Amino acid sequence: MIIASDRRQARTIFRYCRALLTGPSTLRRLVGRESADGIELTNGVVVEIHTASYSAVRGYTVVALLLDELAFFPTDSEAADPDEEVINAARPAMATIPNAMMLVASSPYARRGALWNAYRRYWGDDSGPLVWRAATKLMNPTVSQEFIDEQYERDPQSAAAEYGAEFRTDIEAFVAREVVEALVVPGRHELPPLAGTIYNAFVDPSGGSADSMTLAIGHFEGAGHDHCVLDLVREVRPPFSPESVVSEFARTLRDYHVFTVTGDRYGGEWPAERFREHGIRYAVAEKPKSDLYREFLPLLNSNRIGLLDHPRLIAQLCGLERRTARGGRDSIDHPPGGHDDIANVVAGMARRPLSGVIVTAEMVMSASMPVHRRRW
Repeated sequence: MIIASDRRQARTIFRYCRALLTGPSTLRRLVGRESADGIELTNGVVVEIHTASYSAVRGYTVVALLLDELAFFPTDSEAADPDEEVINAARPAMATIPNAMMLVASSPYARRGALWNAYRRYWGDDSGPLVWRAATKLMNPTVSQEFIDEQYERDPQSAAAEYGAEFRTDIEAFVAREVVEALVVPGRHELPPLAGTIYNAFVDPSGGSADSMTLAIGHFEGAGHDHCVLDLVREVRPPFSPESVVSEFARTLRDYHVFTVTGDRYGGEWPAERFREHGIRYAVAEKPKSDLYREFLPLLNSNRIGLLDHPRLIAQLCGLERRTARGGRDSIDHPPGGHDDIANVVAGMARRPLSGVIVTAEMVMSASMPVHRRRW
């Protein structure tokens, strides 16, 4: 069983297996049938790609398991398929086979997750599982030292992990899970528009094939308007029609009487044109994503925002990483292979200055009217 963070990456290892089995060796006579995701041998063994999912690996009998690039699997316990759960689900499949073997091949990354825990526990311990740690030059002498030196000069921290087998010390969690969970209002999934309220909105557009398209709406309250309340989160996952999602989001914005939505520079003029067709002005965010997160952090740490009970939002916020560049400036983003579409719009919504229309009771009562009949 070959498992990687996604099936496309697993196919790289699968090609190595195919080359070893079908090349000029005695193993070639064992090859029976082949498919895009598997090779069936004449002795009953199947070499097969599987999804990195704790539910998908169950129900098999496994002689050998290869986890490729384990350091880049999701590590958060609230993620859809965290690394530890994938491993725990695979272990029972190996229980009935004497000397069944679990193999992990990975470049190191952040100091967290199953790979880091295994390294910290077993490195240098002859009584436990074998932990082999070696630099690129030792494992593959064909890689030129000149190339490696160039990578170290360009980005020492990244090169030390990729070519020196060092876990990165410049990547830490952006915010603690305990902080995020303390801000969640249990059982609150969405709030309706309220009279007398000014709403802010932020959207993260997408082309519909790779990333989700997301929307967040919220407002500020309290004597000093210093407490943010998240009212609504929308996520449409690919594949989807961008035009139809813009239309859907525009209807939601009008329900909250928001006629200006902020977003990033994705797609050039496309988002502005599409939202304009539905009577919504699209304003480009003045600051990049890292700055939005950086300004969002004080709201989280000072308990000045109320979050919805939204598992994907919680997982994305807790999965954000802070990376320190050579010049000392931090960047904040999702981990490799991760997503932050929902976290991004919530952070963007929470920093916008108060602007917009105060919602009246009459507006709330007529929110379901067709847009051409509204008079505000």
